[in-house]
Amino acid sequence: MSGESAFVVAGAVVEVTVSGLLRVELANGHQLLGHVVKRQRARVARVPVGATVMVKLSPGDLSHGQVMLNEENL
Repeated sequence: MSGESAFVVAGAVVEVTVSGLLRVELANGHQLLGHVVKRQRARVARVPVGATVMVKLSPGDLSHGQVMLNEENL
């Protein structure tokens, strides 16, 4: 994902999968799968359903994105 063409949106966590992916629902009702960067994968299990997260999306593929976790989500 290129940093210049990517954009960031807020969404709510709907599901945390066993493979470490997060299903996130955006404000418009669109659901997507989000992955977390490697150094934050241990923290994924502590993310509660309903937590608000920021997702970095590429304009080419709006069905997947990178979830950015911060301390207030946990």
